[in-house]
Amino acid sequence: MLQHIMASIPHEVLAAPNDELKTDDLADWLRQIFGPLFLVIVSIVAIFFLFTREITRFVQFIVLAIGIGVVFYVPNIIETTARAIAKALGVDIT
Repeated sequence: MLQHIMASIPHEVLAAPNDELKTDDLADWLRQIFGPLFLVIVSIVAIFFLFTREITRFVQFIVLAIGIGVVFYVPNIIETTARAIAKALGVDIT
């Protein structure tokens, strides 16, 4: 009976689609969602450090936030940096 049911279903329905998972715009979409959230959190924490007059922690936090922001907002920064370090060390990457 199962064979009759399977035979009655068109082949196009059972065939696997040729479409691959497209993640080209995933990074941009995530930046659009988490980017403003990141900036709001950084702003709130920075204002807190300024109002409590903890200048050393404020400067440390800003440097850390800038580092995280560069990694988050600049595409391929990690790959480019790794390739530059490997090239400086003389490692052949193909």
